[in-house]
Amino acid sequence: FTRDCLEVMRGMNDECIDLIYLDPPFNSNANYAAPVGSEAAGAEFKDTWGLSDIDLAWYGQIADEYPGLYELLTATRSVHGDSMMSYLIYMAIRMMEMKRVLKDSGSIYLHCDPTAGHYLKLMMDAVFSRKQFQSHITWQRTFAHNDKLFGALSDHLLWYAKNDNPVRNTESVSMPFSTEELTKKYPYSDERGQHMRDNLMGPGTTSGESGQTWKGCNPTKYGRCWSAPRTGKYAKHLNENLLPGYLEIDSVHARLEALDSAGMIHWTKSGVPLLKRYAMPDQARVPGDIWTDIPPLSRRTKERTGYPTQKPLALLQRIICASSNEGDMILDPFCGCATACIAAEIEHRQWIGIDVSPKAYDLVKSRLKKEVNVGVTEEKGEHEPIFGYEVIHRTDIPGDKKGKKSKNIRHIRYGEQEGRCNGCLEHFPFKNMTEDHIVPKSRGGADADENIQLLCNWCNSKKGHRMTHDELVAILTEEGVRK
Repeated sequence: FTRDCLEVMRGMNDECIDLIYLDPPFNSNANYAAPVGSEAAGAEFKDTWGLSDIDLAWYGQIADEYPGLYELLTATRSVHGDSMMSYLIYMAIRMMEMKRVLKDSGSIYLHCDPTAGHYLKLMMDAVFSRKQFQSHITWQRTFAHNDKLFGALSDHLLWYAKNDNPVRNTESVSMPFSTEELTKKYPYSDERGQHMRDNLMGPGTTSGESGQTWKGCNPTKYGRCWSAPRTGKYAKHLNENLLPGYLEIDSVHARLEALDSAGMIHWTKSGVPLLKRYAMPDQARVPGDIWTDIPPLSRRTKERTGYPTQKPLALLQRIICASSNEGDMILDPFCGCATACIAAEIEHRQWIGIDVSPKAYDLVKSRLKKEVNVGVTEEKGEHEPIFGYEVIHRTDIPGDKKGKKSKNIRHIRYGEQEGRCNGCLEHFPFKNMTEDHIVPKSRGGADADENIQLLCNWCNSKKGHRMTHDELVAILTEEGVRK
């Protein structure tokens, strides 16, 4: 979409987006433009703010729906003046729409820097609630400079969830240990492999078997209780690879005996047993909240377009893989040079990119051809997206989210389709035709005239409530139903 993202999002249905990533202006008090001659030449945006940049009606809506946020914005004006308040109003009214279109299982990642990041954190606390805050990620976006003490090297990502159980794909972003890391984490070795010496006692005391003395060691003496592995990946690894039948042992002391008999316990000089926790074949580490392993884009990086605030594909791929599943809908309301869109396509997600600059659409097309191997045909020289959709450039506002459509739309469509089902293309009486959403509402389709078609009962049943029209046509054509 080449429009203001507020206009587009206000036309979208409730809860139709699985993941939102935004890299908005930072209130840097600077204007940006891509270098002449670069792929992104012509792309530019301003990052200076004043009262002329906002609609005062936004201020009123914020005061009505989020009175606490309204007080924050007012206080910001007292500290920083009109510029910061105007910027935060601009962001807050859009953030309110982002929350509305996000699914209950969805997440949002806001990319920012220290200029306004602290205020944006408070804003997101107000809109999404503080308890839905998930992480403050620091990404090292550049390397040290010699001319400034403690110079800024990082950007920040504020991760919030819509509700309590967002999508979390931990394994998809886990990274294998290097040899050096593995040796550091597992410094000991024996015939079974590298291992660490881990605690066999858990917090708290108990009067049950877990609190009783075993082989002369009383856990209660240390204010703890026995806690041999019983659940989780390592217990499963023990049972399947190192100690068959381990999980069938119910007694706490019997599990300790089994581990000790197998030589999987190290006894300290003071008589305290420690578990030999072995490195598993797929041992990996989950990224924390400081990311130093994704390098910034250099001038020689192939994916670089010249867009002034371009982010690496690897950064967006990590976010998308961690917080969405294949087929999910990704939204970037400030898509710029379309890195989030390209990353979503690579990771087999659907995507929507919005930007006020028409250059964003040009960059989407060129980058899909250049950077996405799947779906690019040499013969046609054009992009055939992974999901079978064409990349559509829209400048309109989506249909009304409340579902307004013409009362006589069925009659209009029946005439336009000449009485033929838009699926199988067979002719049917008017009474045998049913309304259908071309893009289903479950996948973000609007309940508006432009998204309504007529299908026969059979085609409508086959399409269901998840399939798009393009997907239906592909199936009917393959089956020989549509000719």
